[in-house]
Amino acid sequence: MMKLLVRPKIKTGVYQEITSEKACWNWLNFEARLMKKGEKWSFKTKEYEIGIVLLGGNFKVESNKGKWETKNGRKNVFSGVAHTLYLPRETVFTLTAISETLDIAYAWCLAEKSFEPKFILPENTPMVIFGGDNATRQFNDLIPPGFGCSRIVSREVYTPSGNWSSFPAHKHDKRTLDEDGNLLEPQQDEIYFYKFQKPEAYAIQQIYTKEEDQPDESLDEIYRAQNNDVVLVPRGYHPVVAEHGYNCYYLNFLAGTDQSLLNTTDSNHEWIYESWKEKDNRLPLVTAEMNNLKNEF
Repeated sequence: MMKLLVRPKIKTGVYQEITSEKACWNWLNFEARLMKKGEKWSFKTKEYEIGIVLLGGNFKVESNKGKWETKNGRKNVFSGVAHTLYLPRETVFTLTAISETLDIAYAWCLAEKSFEPKFILPENTPMVIFGGDNATRQFNDLIPPGFGCSRIVSREVYTPSGNWSSFPAHKHDKRTLDEDGNLLEPQQDEIYFYKFQKPEAYAIQQIYTKEEDQPDESLDEIYRAQNNDVVLVPRGYHPVVAEHGYNCYYLNFLAGTDQSLLNTTDSNHEWIYESWKEKDNRLPLVTAEMNNLKNEF
C-alpha cells in the first residue's frame, strides 16, 4: 500500500494523481488538475464512470453524450458551491478551460451499467448542516446515494475552525447485511482532498482500526493534512479536526461495492450523537448564492 498521506507533486498540470493500482485497492482513481485559459484535456471513459468537480474557475465540455458549460463558477472552494459533471461509460470528451485559471478534481471507477450524464448546478446541489456543537459541519452532496450511477459517491465538506468532522468516527470497509438482506455497511475506497485559504493551515486526520474489526491489518495513523494534500482511507475509522483559526475544506470521493453512504460508527463514541445541543452558527460557510457574485478568475 502506498503512503496514506499524498502531497501535491507539482503546482500546475496534474498535481494530484491516485490510481487504484498505486493505492493497492479495488475501485477508486483520482486526479486534481490546474489549467490555463484555452488549455484542453481529453479523456475516454471506456468501461469507467467519472465525476468532475469544479474547484475554481469555469470550463466547457464537448462530448459524444452532450455539451455543458459553467457560467457562474466559483473563484475557489471558499467562494461558492461546486458544479458537478457526471459522465458514464463509453463517453469521449474534451474539457476546455474558459477562465484565466481552472482548478478541477475528478474521480473514476469501473461501472457495470450505463447511466445518463448529469450536470449539477450549485443551486441544485443539496446542502446539509450536520452534527452539533463543535462537531458541526456543512455537507454539499455532489453525487449522493441514489444519484443514478454505478459506484461513485462524492460530497464536499466544510468544517469551521476548531471543529471536528467525520465524527463520531465511522468506517465502511466490510460489506455487511442484516438478517433480511438489507445493506448495513458497504466496502469502499475513499479519498479526502484538502483545501485551505492560507498555506500555513492544516487539519489533523486519524485512521485507525479496532482489534475486533481488523485483527490482521491494524492501522493507527495520524496525519497533518495541508492544502492540496490527499489522505487515502483504505479501511478503518477516519475522524478529522480543523486547526484552530482556519476553516477546512475537503472533497470526498468514494467507490466500492455499493453506491451508498451507509457506515458503521465506532461503538465507543455512539453516545455523542445524543449529546449535541446546538448547531454551530458559523455555518453555512458557502452558499450557491455566492456563485452569482462577481468573481475575477
